[in-house]
Formats: sequence, structure tokens, C-alpha cells
Amino acid sequence: MQFNRILLKLSGESLMGDKQYGIDEKRLQEYAEQIYEAAQTGVQIGVVIGGGNIFRGLSGATKGFDRVKGDQMGMLATVINSLALSSALTAVGQENRVFTAVRMEPVGELYSKWKAIESLERGEIAILAAGTGNPFFTTDTASALRGIEIEADAMFKGTRVDGVYTADPEKDPTATKFKTITFDEVYNRGLKVMDLTATTMCKENNLSIVVFDMDSYGNLKRVLEGEDIGTLVHV
Repeated sequence: MQFNRILLKLSGESLMGDKQYGIDEKRLQEYAEQIYEAAQTGVQIGVVIGGGNIFRGLSGATKGFDRVKGDQMGMLATVINSLALSSALTAVGQENRVFTAVRMEPVGELYSKWKAIESLERGEIAILAAGTGNPFFTTDTASALRGIEIEADAMFKGTRVDGVYTADPEKDPTATKFKTITFDEVYNRGLKVMDLTATTMCKENNLSIVVFDMDSYGNLKRVLEGEDIGTLVHV
């Protein structure tokens, strides 16, 4: 399958690299280089990045934070990561633009579908920060929403794991990997690919998800070129 435009979902936790918290500069640099390399092939790339390396609204709520305020803190964490990625992309020579779901100029431009698509068509990486701008939605859901809005051909979910397995391969050594799997099968098996809201949105809007290991250098370009290294989740 040829991809003209993709939504790349990156994990905030993966940005920690070997650290316990925050941003690993080496991992950030590797991500920027991989995105730059992929963009050189002509693919338009929108990016949503999580904030779990800094703060998670849901885990904050279990520790006494108001859920809405906790989620807003999580949104700001994604903005911090987005600015870091923007800076790293600029350093490798890749033009980019940060859009935020809530107003915070001059940190980033207020997101709109049309401005994001214009940015992509200019060859910039559109970094889509602050989740959906609403509490009670994860960055998985934000990725699904933004992927649908910018009319992406597919969502690429870069994780620490190289695809979707019958069980968590980090806990169950007998887990086997799917080459392809349908959204319905993901739901029926109770597999944790994305949260239910995000999965449902992707299914209803026919946005396929490619789950792959982003932490192995060069994998983004390889998976875009059709190498069989991830799992395709489809309708």
C-alpha cells in the first residue's frame, strides 16, 4: 500500500528512553532523524505525541487530582513533548509547525484541519499537540480524531512492541504476533491496541492502524516502504 499522508502516533513513555522520567535527548534525536528520513520520501506526516513521560491525567486522578485538571495537565505535557520534537526536527533540517488544541500562542498555532493540511502540503511536519483539547479523552483518541480530520491514509502507532500480539509479549513468552487483524477481532479478544473510543473511531471511519516498533532505528521508513515488520489493524 502506498501512503501519501499518515498520522504518526508516538508514545510519551518511549521518549524517556533509558531514563525514569522526562525526555531522553538521544531518543528524541533518533525520532527526529527517522521522521526526517521518512518525509524525504514525499510522505506527508502529522504527528501526535503522548505525555506519559511527564504526567498522566488518569493516574493523577487516582492520586487525588481533579480528573479534569489532571487531564489538562496531561495535555500540557504533550505540548512540552511536541515542542521538544519540533526543536529536534528543526535541528535536523526538517521544517515543522506545532498546532495546539487549546489556545496558547505563541507556543503553537490554534489547530484547525485546514491549517494543518496546508502545513502538510507545504512539506512541513504538522505536530498536533494538546490532545483533543477536552478532558476524558486520551492521546490515542486524539490521534484517531486528527488522523480522520487530516484525511490520513493510515495511522502509524509507534510503540516499544513490534506489533499486536495474542497477549502482552513482555509478560507472556508464548504470545504470538498478528500480521493483520480486524478491529472486531481486537475488540472480541480484548487486545490493548488503543483505547476503545479510539479503536471505534478508526473502525467507523475506515482508518487503518499500523502498529510497529518505533524504537528500533530506521523502522519508520521501513514500515512505510511496506516491509513486513508490524501489524495492520483494519476494518
